[in-house]
Amino acid sequence: MKTYKNLYAQITDFDNLYAAWRKARKNKRYKLSTARFGQNLDMELLALHRELTAQTYQPGEYVHFTIHEPKRRLISAAPFRDRVVHHALCNIIEPIYERKFINDSYANRSGKGTHAALDRCTHYLRRYQYVLQCDVQQFFPAIDHAILKQILGRTLACAPTLRLCERIIDSGRDVLANEYDMRWFPGDDLFAAGRPRGLPIGNLTSQFWANVYLNELDQ
Repeated sequence: MKTYKNLYAQITDFDNLYAAWRKARKNKRYKLSTARFGQNLDMELLALHRELTAQTYQPGEYVHFTIHEPKRRLISAAPFRDRVVHHALCNIIEPIYERKFINDSYANRSGKGTHAALDRCTHYLRRYQYVLQCDVQQFFPAIDHAILKQILGRTLACAPTLRLCERIIDSGRDVLANEYDMRWFPGDDLFAAGRPRGLPIGNLTSQFWANVYLNELDQ
């Protein structure tokens, strides 16, 4: 399996942080947190650059709110500066994994999406009479941190990049624990205590890592 080294300098590069800021503010430029960051853009990006380079960066606290579209979901919004970091990270590592994903994976991928999935489904409906419909129960709350980190470590042979990934993953530990029944079988009550799991719904990194996680099944 091919591995990738020397990624961290690309992530922390000032031009990459600037590109990440532009992506993070898209459709959110009139929000107060976005505007405040933009007012002191050079200082904010320089501070992030220094923290990331020194590997002292720590994710902030999430703001939680609930939506009911179509079913109840707890959304966890990271601070704007953290969303810039998420984009900076994904700018570099997402293309690596895009080459690994199967063609018929459509969620949260550039050039894919609902319409492309519908077109592909229509294509197959003309050829086959049967379809298997299935769902991963409580998927985001159930994502196992240790397994996800192991999957990432098989490809990312860059220690500081892995540490940044792990720091972001750890920041979402048990964010969803009180919102969902995580018992899979009788006597499973203590399972979550020994196996940290769950990715915050709302993070760009969560959407990306969900694809990385399920790619193991796709393959």
